[in-house]
Amino acid sequence: MGNSALKAHLETAQKTGVFQLTGKGLTEFPEDLQKLTSNLRTIDLSNNKIEVLPPLIGKFSFLKSLALNNNKLTALPEELCKLKKLETLHLNGNHLRQLPAAFGQLSALKTLSLSGNQLRTVPTQLCGLRQLDVVDLSKNQIQNVPDTVGELQAIELNLNQNQISQISVQISHCPRLKVLRLEENCLELSMLPQSILSDSQISLLAVEGNLFEIKKLRELEGYDKYMERFTATKKKFA
Repeated sequence: MGNSALKAHLETAQKTGVFQLTGKGLTEFPEDLQKLTSNLRTIDLSNNKIEVLPPLIGKFSFLKSLALNNNKLTALPEELCKLKKLETLHLNGNHLRQLPAAFGQLSALKTLSLSGNQLRTVPTQLCGLRQLDVVDLSKNQIQNVPDTVGELQAIELNLNQNQISQISVQISHCPRLKVLRLEENCLELSMLPQSILSDSQISLLAVEGNLFEIKKLRELEGYDKYMERFTATKKKFA
């Protein structure tokens, strides 16, 4: 892509606060964006070949939405964690194995998508995010859900298509968790904490495609309580 095309995009972005350059085969984050650190609210560089998100990302202090889906990122810089206004972060389809240590400082974050990466566990940093509503960790390599998950503030947690065989009973203590997706994992019925059914806020539990028949779930103690929550929620949205 030529300089004139990029220049036109930059000029538009200066007026709109939105910089979108997707599917252009970019191999690096456009350095020229530095000129717009105080303008930009949205950056979308999805479907490129970007391998590194440079530290200068930390300078975009007004950024609300960042999308880098389907790139080649293997790590994220600590500087990303300075974005105190960031509400939406989409990083699906990269090669991320972990999140920066200070990730919990993204205090405005509401939506986080990390589907199709190489995470092996539910990152503990997510528990510090008080505004978090939706977390998508589907299609990773997560094998267990640790005790720290009990502090997660999210309303929806998507763990579909991982390799999960163990879940901490603490998941039933998540204060706001309403939707838990665990489809296509490696769960035995005995490994599903019954407190999810009997003693949690969860009103939609998706567990198809594990190592048990769904009808067996209905025989568990607490299933009636779960169905009460499920039905009440359904009525609310009907």
